[in-house]
Amino acid sequence: MFHSDSAFATLTSQTLTHEQKLMNLAKEAENAFDVLDIPPRTRHFFETGAINDLFEGHAPYRPRYILPDYGAFVRQGSAFLRLPPPQDLDELLFSLMTLYRHVPSITNFPVYLGNLDTLIDPFLDGWSDEEARRKLRLFLNYLDRTITDSFCHANLGPAATRAGRLLLEVLSEVQNTVPNFTLKYDPEVTPDAFAEAAIRCSLACSNPALCSHPANRDTFDDYGVSSCYNILPIRGGAYTLTRVTLTRLVDDARGVEHFVEELLPECLRLTTDYMNERIRFLVEQSGFFPSSFLVQEGLISADRFLPMFGVTGLAEAVNHLLRDRGLVYGRDGEADALGVRIMEKIDAVVKTLPAAHSPLTGNHFLLHAQVGLDSDVGITSGVRIPVGSEPESFADHLRHCARFHPYFPAGVGDIFPIASNVEQNPAALLDVVKGAFALGVHYMSFYSADTDLVRITGYLVKRSEMEKFRSHQVVLQNTTHLGTANYDVNRLAQRKVRMV
Repeated sequence: MFHSDSAFATLTSQTLTHEQKLMNLAKEAENAFDVLDIPPRTRHFFETGAINDLFEGHAPYRPRYILPDYGAFVRQGSAFLRLPPPQDLDELLFSLMTLYRHVPSITNFPVYLGNLDTLIDPFLDGWSDEEARRKLRLFLNYLDRTITDSFCHANLGPAATRAGRLLLEVLSEVQNTVPNFTLKYDPEVTPDAFAEAAIRCSLACSNPALCSHPANRDTFDDYGVSSCYNILPIRGGAYTLTRVTLTRLVDDARGVEHFVEELLPECLRLTTDYMNERIRFLVEQSGFFPSSFLVQEGLISADRFLPMFGVTGLAEAVNHLLRDRGLVYGRDGEADALGVRIMEKIDAVVKTLPAAHSPLTGNHFLLHAQVGLDSDVGITSGVRIPVGSEPESFADHLRHCARFHPYFPAGVGDIFPIASNVEQNPAALLDVVKGAFALGVHYMSFYSADTDLVRITGYLVKRSEMEKFRSHQVVLQNTTHLGTANYDVNRLAQRKVRMV
């Protein structure tokens, strides 16, 4: 008979909702299987924390991230869901809400909701701004109250639309944690007024973030931003995301040369072998793709999925290797140069390792700067600079970001608390964005230093909800559980506030 202490603790918890209990118990059942061949050396790296599967479970039965072609859905409807193509705004929003309920992911919720402004804009004719805002307010509140996981993303832009403007207005008003939004910013397409409206909204409610559209469309011309800054192809997604935690791997290193030339390549190879095990089981045995109506109706296609190779904890790895000399990542040129050398080695090795069932990328893995876990004590997300070590100059910080962002075609981002007085001058912050993107920064997110909504790593949590969770109250979003621990342990309240 199956039994575990953690399952029983879930059953009897007084701080979890019924839905949170259900998902935790489902994960317990999934992890009772042992279907993956994991060699002893790989298990060693799992035990040390150098390799981490990010809670994907022992028996993969759905892709980690799925990005349906919502535009195709709007044009054709869904035979499986018995939905005709929507004819007006009410039918559109109803149809989208229905489909979202049936889009799985590693979180059991959709991680991508589409480019909402371009989906909605053609259906606004005949509605006043006030009427449209009321409908969009109900729509966004429905998403926030039913997708109770902040690893959920929607996109805007790059062109300005009436729907985009109205969504920003409503976002600022409702102050929701779900979904995350990203504005795809293109200086050749996005008007300053629209970008400034997005920045003004972000300073009010930490939403949306901004990505460099020219930089990210180089990876996939038709891409979406999902979950935590994941750049993935529409009509596809990510089979899996496993990360190498450099902070933990460096503990086995005898020095810089041993780490870069021997230990790191070995761990990278074993990580890709492990991901290929997951992919083969998912594609060849789980039955997901043959059985999914998303495939049958052309909303996703197996040949547009890929594996994401996650990297995190670069800062601590560099600092560990140079600890005898007191050099610090993000502050000393020699430390940053070692960071570049490590990333160049990772990039070069991973490009030589074949990825199963991934024709879209030429059967290669794509690097992703993984944004962290609630259990990441002393591990700085991706290639970010640790809290407390940020350069005094905002410009220097952005130059550092620009040096490392281009290694990560599957997504990378940095977070900047902004002094509240900047709300009076969003044009100045837009100038910073333009300069950063011109340098090579791929993704930026802001929040006002005194807002209730804060970005933890790549997702939003309310300070007020974290206070409820700390006092052992039940909270709606399960990501509040994750965010509270991360916020406290990694001293996120002490991020350097930037003036503009």
